[in-house]
Amino acid sequence: MESMLNKLKSTVTKVTADVTSAVMGNPVTREFEVGRHIASGGPGMCWRIYNGTKKSTKQEVAVFVFDKKMIDKYQKFDKDQILDSLKRGVQQLTRLRHPRLLTVQHPLEESRDCLAFCTEPVFASLSNVLGHWDNLPSPVPNDIKEYKLYDVETKYGLLQISEGLSFLHSGVKMVHGNLCLENIILNKSGSWKIMGFDFSISSINPSDADPKYSCKEWEPNLPPLCLPNPEYLAPEYILSVSCDTASDMYSLGVVAHAIFNEGKPVFAVNKHDIFKSFSRQLDQLTNINPALLNKIPEEVREHVKMLLSVTPNVRPDADQMTKIPFFDDVGAVTLQYFDSLFQRDNLQKSQFYKSLPKVLPKLPKRVVVYRILPSLTSEFINPDMVPFVLPNVLLIAEECTKDEYVRFILPDLSPVFKQQEPIQASNMILLIFLQKMDLLLTKTPAEDIKNSVLPMVYRALEAPSMQIQELCLNIIPTFINLIDYPSIKNSLIPRIKSACLQTSSLAVRVNSLVCLGKILEYMDKWFVIDEILPFLQQIPSREPAVLMGILGIYKCTFSHKKLGIPKENLAAKTLPYLVSLSIDNNLNLNQFNSFMVVIREMLSRMEAEHKTKLEQLHIMQEQQRSLNISGTEKPSEETKGPPSSHQIDDIFGSTGLNGKENGSSAPPPQPNRMSLTLEEKQRLAKEQEQAAKLRSQKPLAPQSIKPTTSANSQAKDLTSSLFTNMASLNSMSLSNTPRAPMSQAPAAVSTFPSSSSMGPPVSNGFNPAMGFPAAGVGMSMRPPGSAVYGGGMASTTSTPNFGALAQNQGQMNLSALDNLFTSNKPKVSLNQMAPLGGTPWLGQFSPGQNAQPALQGAPSAAFGMQANPFFSPQNFSQTTAGANQSGLKHGTSANTDLKDLFG
Repeated sequence: MESMLNKLKSTVTKVTADVTSAVMGNPVTREFEVGRHIASGGPGMCWRIYNGTKKSTKQEVAVFVFDKKMIDKYQKFDKDQILDSLKRGVQQLTRLRHPRLLTVQHPLEESRDCLAFCTEPVFASLSNVLGHWDNLPSPVPNDIKEYKLYDVETKYGLLQISEGLSFLHSGVKMVHGNLCLENIILNKSGSWKIMGFDFSISSINPSDADPKYSCKEWEPNLPPLCLPNPEYLAPEYILSVSCDTASDMYSLGVVAHAIFNEGKPVFAVNKHDIFKSFSRQLDQLTNINPALLNKIPEEVREHVKMLLSVTPNVRPDADQMTKIPFFDDVGAVTLQYFDSLFQRDNLQKSQFYKSLPKVLPKLPKRVVVYRILPSLTSEFINPDMVPFVLPNVLLIAEECTKDEYVRFILPDLSPVFKQQEPIQASNMILLIFLQKMDLLLTKTPAEDIKNSVLPMVYRALEAPSMQIQELCLNIIPTFINLIDYPSIKNSLIPRIKSACLQTSSLAVRVNSLVCLGKILEYMDKWFVIDEILPFLQQIPSREPAVLMGILGIYKCTFSHKKLGIPKENLAAKTLPYLVSLSIDNNLNLNQFNSFMVVIREMLSRMEAEHKTKLEQLHIMQEQQRSLNISGTEKPSEETKGPPSSHQIDDIFGSTGLNGKENGSSAPPPQPNRMSLTLEEKQRLAKEQEQAAKLRSQKPLAPQSIKPTTSANSQAKDLTSSLFTNMASLNSMSLSNTPRAPMSQAPAAVSTFPSSSSMGPPVSNGFNPAMGFPAAGVGMSMRPPGSAVYGGGMASTTSTPNFGALAQNQGQMNLSALDNLFTSNKPKVSLNQMAPLGGTPWLGQFSPGQNAQPALQGAPSAAFGMQANPFFSPQNFSQTTAGANQSGLKHGTSANTDLKDLFG
């Protein structure tokens, strides 16, 4: 590996050194950059050809360099002769200007080491192409080594040389004198150009119709570079020291023979005995062997034989050669027409360009790319001609590789992408580009697509021509996969939507919908749901084609694996919109059926998805409920979740009042609590223990209390006073002024408000202080967070709070009750406390006639129905019809209340 790198390094160093030494100090280097050695040509292949560029304009050129070291072996006189001959040839070429002659860009410059001049860009000499590699770089460039002349190139090349000779003979009255393979140069586009005028001969009488040329005698002692190539000279030049324009035509015959015979001339000449060689050659030409011309095409064989004739008058002149049928080939004629385009007007050019696509497939690719393409792209400076040239350029681009497209075509196409004037030509250009959009996006680099191609597509969507919009919408789906997603989302889709909404053409609107439907799969799901579907509802027209286009987009979105419409969107937006469209009067039966099929599919999927979701939720709820039950066997009121649907149904069924009873509403659900604190567990245990004690007590029965005899006979029997007072409640009167609470039993004090005002809060011993509203106002029978005892709303797992009852038993005594019902307070009957219509809850506060005084420490019956554990659930469903005439209902016994509460 290291040896290969060293070899490469030495080669590059050697080439650089050669170039540097070749042109060192030459004035040409002031204006031109000299590149690598590419070819050789000229008399004796003495000129090395380098590629180069002009420093000021970056224009590409070819630099011809003659290194004086090549003639160091000669004497000074011979050196001077050689240099004078070479200078003369370049100076003559510089003075002549014709398309068939090599164009000089910079005249000859001489330095101590070399001669140099610059010409148009050059590929190689014809001699190099045909296998003569003298004075070429080592190794020989592959493009020269592998170059092969096509028939059309050969035909047109010979035609070009004939035209060049015609110009010299007729226009300049000059004989070239050394027409041979090394003096024919192929420029970069493949045209054949004549150079090497070192031995040219001008007419003695250029103004006369019959010019005369003086010929120099052959001097065999001169260096080869001071003599023309004898293998291409006519016999009369050597044998009779005469020459004419016919002599150049003989040389043309030898060139034609060499082209078809791998670069070999007709006869090999012994340069040491040239006169003898030409004498023998003359005899062979007199009776030419047909086998000598076998490789020459039959249609030109006879003309070549005439060119090689010994008699100069028999040889066709240059003008006659340009008209032979051999050059009537369609490819040669096409190339010839391109070379004369500058002489044509726009109408002639347009007709030619229209027929060119039929010819291009018949021509070799290299000829098309290097010969025809430059001529076509040069027409881009003429805006009126661009619509006629562009189809041919794009046709050539199809046959090019991506690299060739980027090198030879794209630089010239970039300005055309942006052309907008004149309007008619601009519209035609848009149409042509849109038809070849897949080609452009395939071969154009991404950066150029973003900067040049896509802006042209956007311009087409906004064009005033409906035909262009329609065509653009039709072809966008064919290349959408080549456009990056941000460009689709931010630039392309908004313009399609705008075209659909703003156009007055039904075709454009329908094509917009069809285009969107075809490119849906290249978009993101949520972009479609958020941007595309809402846009459909903005379309104002209701033609059947538009409605079916909208349906198609919905169907594609709904059924596509990548997209899909969520059930929420289906229920809230999609289905209502499609149902409204389905009954449009413009739809026929088949179109209506299409709508219904899609609607049913959407309904079915929505039903299935939501049902599956609910089933999963139900399973999760059941699992959660089972976990809660296993966590606590008997959860307290705080651990219970919201009532189930069955419980709600039970409530509605028992009350018949939509979840409300006597104006009270259901309490808000309490959050589930997965575990209880230690204090809560202790309180729960005490409550359960107290409840168990109550259940184990014997039923309470009314007893008559006998007065006891004691030493203090003056003491008052408070128990008898209590029962006496309770028995005469119907005749009691009560002042509106509330009684002061007793300090001994503050938890048992209750205040009844009047029928028209709200009293102060009342404490029932189990709940915080609360008040009763007036009788005419709906009353909440249950404070928030407490259970309802009755009407089917009681919880089966709730346990009354007896903690306050146990604590108050030690505090309450008969003296407190005596103070509560002391005789110095004004009395009021219960009739006065009841509203006029009577209330169903008033009877709950009247104890039985023989109430048991054993519950002395219990709170008063007036502490509120919601937290009283002794209320019978059945009383909530009773009406005032069951009350007695005094407005009071006979209360049940304590035993019955306990059974109702604790079973």
